[in-house]
Amino acid sequence: MRIIFHKKFDKQYAKLPEAQKKRFENAIVLFRSDPYHHDLYNHPLGGQWKDHRSISFGGDWRAHYIIINKDEVLFVAIGTHSQLYK
Repeated sequence: MRIIFHKKFDKQYAKLPEAQKKRFENAIVLFRSDPYHHDLYNHPLGGQWKDHRSISFGGDWRAHYIIINKDEVLFVAIGTHSQLYK
């Protein structure tokens, strides 16, 4: 699976605490092998995030993405639940 990161995502990621960056890196390894692994809590979103999905990577931390096709996804946002759902 090809994973693409939007430039907005890259900016948000750069501001994460180092511990959360490491957790996300571990989550991406798991996501590549099994995007719907129960540890990721992968689920569809609604409202302003309609047509997006979200994975969790520790506590209140989320990463949102869209499915481009069966072989590609685009991660568009990352942060805490409250940061993403303002």
